[in-house]
Amino acid sequence: LLQEIRTTFVEQTCSDLPEQDVLSSGLFHRSCGTLYVALVMKFAEHLGAHITPEWRKQYIQYEEMKAMLYAALEQAPCAEVVEEEVLTRYFARFDESFFTFCDKELVKINTFYAEKIAEATRKFAMLRSELEGSEYEQMKKKKIQRRKVMDLKLAFSEFYLSLILLQNYQNLNFTGFRKILKKHDKMLRTEAGGLWREEMVETSNFHTNKDIDKLIADTEITVTTELEGGDRQKAMKRLRVPPLGDQQSPWTTFKVGLFSGAFLVLMIAMVLSAVFHSYQAASDDVAGRNDWRVVVRLYRGPFLVILFLFLMGINVYGWRSSGVNHVLIFELDPRNHLSEQHLMELAAIFGVIWTLSVLTFLYSTQLSIPAYANPLSLFIIMAIFMLNPTKTFKHDARFWFLRVAPRIILAPFFYVGFADFWLADQLNSLGQALKDFQFLLCFYISGETMDDEWDKADSLGYCSSSAWWLVALVSCMPAWFRFAQCLRRYRDTKEAFPHLVNAGKYSTTFFVVIFSTLDSAYRTDVERSPFFYLYILSAIISSCYTYIWDIKMDWGFFAAGAGDNRFLREEIVYSSKGYYYFAIVEDLVLRFSWAYKLILKEVGFAAYSELTTSVFAALEVVRRFIWNFFRLENEHLNNCGKFRAVRDISVAPIDASDQQQIIKMMDEPDPASLFRKKKILKTQAAVIDPLRVPLISDTDKKPASTVANLKTFHIVGAI
Repeated sequence: LLQEIRTTFVEQTCSDLPEQDVLSSGLFHRSCGTLYVALVMKFAEHLGAHITPEWRKQYIQYEEMKAMLYAALEQAPCAEVVEEEVLTRYFARFDESFFTFCDKELVKINTFYAEKIAEATRKFAMLRSELEGSEYEQMKKKKIQRRKVMDLKLAFSEFYLSLILLQNYQNLNFTGFRKILKKHDKMLRTEAGGLWREEMVETSNFHTNKDIDKLIADTEITVTTELEGGDRQKAMKRLRVPPLGDQQSPWTTFKVGLFSGAFLVLMIAMVLSAVFHSYQAASDDVAGRNDWRVVVRLYRGPFLVILFLFLMGINVYGWRSSGVNHVLIFELDPRNHLSEQHLMELAAIFGVIWTLSVLTFLYSTQLSIPAYANPLSLFIIMAIFMLNPTKTFKHDARFWFLRVAPRIILAPFFYVGFADFWLADQLNSLGQALKDFQFLLCFYISGETMDDEWDKADSLGYCSSSAWWLVALVSCMPAWFRFAQCLRRYRDTKEAFPHLVNAGKYSTTFFVVIFSTLDSAYRTDVERSPFFYLYILSAIISSCYTYIWDIKMDWGFFAAGAGDNRFLREEIVYSSKGYYYFAIVEDLVLRFSWAYKLILKEVGFAAYSELTTSVFAALEVVRRFIWNFFRLENEHLNNCGKFRAVRDISVAPIDASDQQQIIKMMDEPDPASLFRKKKILKTQAAVIDPLRVPLISDTDKKPASTVANLKTFHIVGAI
């Protein structure tokens, strides 16, 4: 941070001004020629790496202020050709505009800090009241009390993280003002910046206010004495704040490289072995009885899951590097969650196991192993990994999934959070994998086409029949999960748009599956059934419906106030607009993948339907991978509009009467006493707390219902 500017190349074309004078003075005169300077902005990089993404617009605009300084110097008249008075007037006008900008930035920072510190004070008072309430109930309900104490520990942990973020905001902005004003004085050879800093910044509320330090200390004392029995080391371990810049483990990096390399080598060996066995099967009648389509169906499902895990790792890397706070969006534990390297490590390990299983299948005769024991073994290994009850092998991540999965399956009966419907959306793109797992279970349970030695399978059998009701049911399951979630969200919010309209989108999948199943049941070899044309019509409607929803609702594109971001939205996170335009076209192309499969089938590729299905199933996973980037970006921008940077965890659900009670609590000398009183009547007039009036207007102007405003987020584990 001590050396902010390093000059690496200078080209001077003004012969009457020595190069060394230019470098020493720091004055770059446009009228004297061209000057190329490569700069290393240490503080700018530090600021960009440590800001809270959701508060990005509330930080000092250091880069813009720095650009103003350099632009002023570039555009200044040359000191060799104008009088000194002209230069003095020029820099006086610049200082006036520069310090006016500084004033606006200071007001913005003071206002935001004041609102956040008031919010933190209210939150701490509420947590203290809940803590005292739990002590009051201790003698009544021991089991409920233990659960509430755990919830309180998590709530205090998240609250402490929000305090550290606010303290970081305070320090970074003060440092930003100090650095930019020091740069101002150095470049303009004046002391005005230092005087302005002493008069305005050092006396400003955001710098002089020490409430944040007191709140941090009080939180540490409360957690130590009230929740951890006086054990400060244990308390600080719970309150530990993760590094603002995620540092990856070298050991994890090594494992990712090791298993990825092993996977690539084994994949090449697998492809070569498959080609060799295909030639051998062509001349071997016994081997010819082994239907290769069965093998594809048995191994395709696990492969799609592995591909999804790997692409999910790339998603996490992209979100993290672009400042999209996926940890907050998914309501994960900031202190304990999977990084992109962990996801890639899992994908690489399972990829190695998958390729070894395929190779063992191909060489099962030489190894004297029943060939069809290998796919089942692979499935069992993956199931054991997921259901392993011990605290090993990514225990927190696995149990996060196992907690979310029942809420998805029983969607109408549970509140729907972002993680719930996001994961259900992923299942819609893994629909082929679900059907493959259904085929695997049916294949081994029925044993219809497999011989007694588990060495040969001569056909797919009834398990894969597209006319079977069970196949249709499995095909509809992902869409049903999302359909039921939309109905639940409508019940909670009473908002027909977007929830009922979104439910209508998923209902189109039911018609596609129904008509496809009926067509398979009633068509003949010589003519199509009437249901075929209904299938085509419903598929077109479904693809158009889902595509429009993707780009307009899920991604927020084609917004009215997009400005320079034509066809997109006003704010974008990723570096190039080309990514967005590519995604719009790619999503349109892949949404109609069913049409390409139908065309290939009609032109003579029906015998290779399993291969074409495999290709398009993998492409659907890729489409969802791209969709994830822009869906979370849109959600992140919504959080930025609300300045929400940490999970808002409440120990108990809050209804409308509770909300009025909390508002009144802030005006009471002893807020804790209110929690021991009866609930106030819902008809009672609301008491307006001036601290609750936002100092900065929320960008989300949509009217929100009481349930939507007062919802509490599920406490989830770590992914």
